[in-house]
Amino acid sequence: MAGVAAIAWGEWLNWRWSRTLVGTSGGAAETVVVLGFRNPEATANVINRWRVRAGIRSITADSAQGTRVIFSGGATSGGASEAQLMADYAKSVLEFDGTVLLEEQSATTWENITNVIPLLEDADHIKIASQPAHALKARAYLRRQRPDLATRLVRADDYRPGEWLLVKPLLAVYGLWALRGLKADERKISP
Repeated sequence: MAGVAAIAWGEWLNWRWSRTLVGTSGGAAETVVVLGFRNPEATANVINRWRVRAGIRSITADSAQGTRVIFSGGATSGGASEAQLMADYAKSVLEFDGTVLLEEQSATTWENITNVIPLLEDADHIKIASQPAHALKARAYLRRQRPDLATRLVRADDYRPGEWLLVKPLLAVYGLWALRGLKADERKISP
């Protein structure tokens, strides 16, 4: 019974985080930002592969041709950047042939947001794809750095019921720790 409760709790928190600090911005120009995760290997690791899939499935069907996908993340070792590894995975494995931009300097989530801001200026819709707690943290950072751009945030398809089911309680615990610095108004679910 405790295991079922932990799974339900993890699902609920991840669902809630995916719907916090997002709106229903209008317009046609869509940008999806995919945040990288530590990747010392020569190919995208399991976390980055999942984030790329979440980012690609976040593209609105009727704006697929005009959507830009920004992969954000610097190099964690002497090799390629997280952004480059994710872009390579999107193109070679997922056969994504849309517009791709790389932000390859970031080492933290704050830097991810700081460095992608110039690439977001003309976006009508902004989606941030990562695990729900991490994406919420990034949305809060965008809100702090550029409140005008934060009004354009809409929900990415980074939460699906049952996906990562057994890991979600652990992601929820980690998310609570990672989000401890958010203000009360940054934790409220969007209407």
